[in-house]
Amino acid sequence: MTDRRANRGATVSTVLGRRLGGELLRMREACGLRQPHAAEALTSSVAKVAKLERGLVPMRDPDVRALCHLYGVNDEAVIDRLLKLAKADRDRRKAKGWWDQYPQLEAMAEYFALEEMADQVRAWELSFVPGLLQTPDYARALAVGNHDWADIEEVEPFVEARMKRQDRLTGKRPLQLWAIMHEAVLHQLVGGRGVMRAQLSRLLEMAELPHVRVQVLPYRVGAHPGMTSAFTVLSFSEAGALDVVRTDTLAVKLWLESEADAQHHSAVFDRIARLSLAQRDSSKLIDSVRKEM
Repeated sequence: MTDRRANRGATVSTVLGRRLGGELLRMREACGLRQPHAAEALTSSVAKVAKLERGLVPMRDPDVRALCHLYGVNDEAVIDRLLKLAKADRDRRKAKGWWDQYPQLEAMAEYFALEEMADQVRAWELSFVPGLLQTPDYARALAVGNHDWADIEEVEPFVEARMKRQDRLTGKRPLQLWAIMHEAVLHQLVGGRGVMRAQLSRLLEMAELPHVRVQVLPYRVGAHPGMTSAFTVLSFSEAGALDVVRTDTLAVKLWLESEADAQHHSAVFDRIARLSLAQRDSSKLIDSVRKEM
C-alpha cells in the first residue's frame, strides 16, 4: 500500500506538466526540430523527451534551459515563466495532502489535489448540490442512492472526504466558489424532507460568505446551453496555468485541458449564469422551497 500511494503522489497532478510540455513541444515544432534533436541536447532518450512533452514526468531547470537554447528562445521573461511552471509542477507532484488518508478514493485523488491548489471553482450542476456545499447527511444519501459502492463501509470515508474538501471554503486562503444549480436540484428529495431542509439551509448559509456565489437556473428558462452535462471549471494563479475542466459521465470522468475547451466551457458557464436568477433571488427561491418542506 505504501509504495502504491507514494507512486500516486508523484503523479497525482500533471496539469502544469502537460502545459509546460505542450509549450516546449510547440517551440520544437516551430523551429523544425524532432524529438531526437531534443534528446541529444538533454543527453537522454527519445522516450524521455516524449514523456516530458506529454507532462508525464517532472522537468529539471537545466533541461528547460537546454531546450530553450536549442529552440532559439533567448527571451529571459519567457524562460523565467517556463522555469516557474516547472517548479510549480515539481512542487505539486511531491505534495501530500489530506486525500492520502482515503486510499478508497484513489480515483478522485487528482481532482482533490487540483481543487486544493485552485483559486476558483465554477460548478454547474443539473442533478445534485455541488460537493463543496453538501451536508454530511445529503452526501451520505447521495452515495447510497448511487449504488456505486461494492462495500457499504466505504460510504463513510467518502462522506468524510467530501466534508474535508470543504475546509478550502473556510481556511486562510478561501476558495472562490461560484455554484449554479438547476432548480430541479432543490426539489429532488435526496435523503427525504428532513435531509433536504437541512441541505437547503446549508446553501443559504454558504451563500452569505463573501467568496461563495450561489445561483439557481429556474425551470421557466426552458432550453438552455447547460442541458448536455454538468461540469466544473478549476482556475489557478500559477504562471501559465490554464483553466481545467472536469465533466463526468456514467462511463468515464473526463479532464479537458486545452485552451479551446477551457474557453468554451467558461463561455457556456457565463451564459448559464446570465440566464440564472441573481444571488439574492436565488436565495429567496431556495428559502421558499425549504419552507415548503
